Amino acid sequence: MKHTSAEANKLLKEKNEYLKRLQGREYMTSRFTVALGEDVESVRPAYNYSEMQQEMDKVCGEIRRIKHAISLFNATTVIPGFNITIDEMLVYIPQLNARKGRLEALSGLLPKQRKDDCSYRSGGSNLVEYVYANYDISLAEKDYKKVSRELSKAQTALDVVNNSERFEIPGIEEPGEEE
Repeated sequence: MKHTSAEANKLLKEKNEYLKRLQGREYMTSRFTVALGEDVESVRPAYNYSEMQQEMDKVCGEIRRIKHAISLFNATTVIPGFNITIDEMLVYIPQLNARKGRLEALSGLLPKQRKDDCSYRSGGSNLVEYVYANYDISLAEKDYKKVSRELSKAQTALDVVNNSERFEIPGIEEPGEEE
């Protein structure tokens, strides 16, 4: 069965949650406490070591196969309009976010503003200092808007691919089949 990246990531989450439940079940049933004089067999929880290890190994293998299929998809699928792969886009988007943050700060400065220093108010110095922008603030604002649009376009393009392109994940059971 073919999956979108969004579906594959949901499937991966389900498999990881199932593995966590198995591990919790193993922890609770692989040991038990018996009070002195109590019948050991009457309080022994159901636990089969071999079956539990086999099931966890199977789920771990499925998790590896899903992650591998997602990695292959990300490394080979090119985002239309950007001519870069998904894995490159997953680096590009945080870079755009960081640049947007820097440009937001630069575009928000005044050309000249009083330095925010409390020393003159606390009796340290009566000298008033000013901070000057050493660049064209309107250019920073223009770049901020451009980067914001590019970021939005990149996120949308990635979402479209992740929710439309399909790929095969060999050797896994579908959700609900393992329990």
